[in-house]
Amino acid sequence: MIDRIPRRMRLAFSHSNESREPATQPTTDDNVAEVAFVAYGEDCILSGRTMLDADRLSDMLNNHDEYALVGVTVERLDGGAPILVDEIVVQRDELFMVQASGPRGDLRRRQHTTRQHLAVKMGPYQIRGFFHGVPGNDPATAIARRKAMVPLTNARITCERDGDPWEGQADVLILNRDQIDWLVEIEPDRAEFPVLPPHLSPDRP
Repeated sequence: MIDRIPRRMRLAFSHSNESREPATQPTTDDNVAEVAFVAYGEDCILSGRTMLDADRLSDMLNNHDEYALVGVTVERLDGGAPILVDEIVVQRDELFMVQASGPRGDLRRRQHTTRQHLAVKMGPYQIRGFFHGVPGNDPATAIARRKAMVPLTNARITCERDGDPWEGQADVLILNRDQIDWLVEIEPDRAEFPVLPPHLSPDRP
């Protein structure tokens, strides 16, 4: 993704512990709000703002194939200096996941679900969080049947940044189903992230 960053940009340094708390800013249009947009790509993390034209960010992500962002900070996983970009359009298939912000949707539309704690491997990222699915369903099958962008709650993200371990957290993390390498259900209190389960190995007979 770094190769696609526009040339109209400014280079700057930012604090690594900068807050990523999402914030919602109303606009003049009652049906559109400006929300924070934190997205994770293959080689960088994007932090900016976008216009929310749906009830929830997950709905908007599923309704569109690309997203216009403004006021974007691009933080490189290889440790290079952060890049500031005035505006950029990113494609859904370039993103692994997006940290949710803005409204949570109409409570009256929510269905009864059970929580299943998952370990998910996506490119350079290891994610742990709760998937909310229909009781009794296999989570991998349920996710495969959903739209592309699937939320987890109480999520933890780990990866390497400039060769050092890094961890982030999100109340709601929306995963791009098409970027998932593998996932398994694990115990919520498990300390270590699992290795690739044998039954999911591409080398299995």
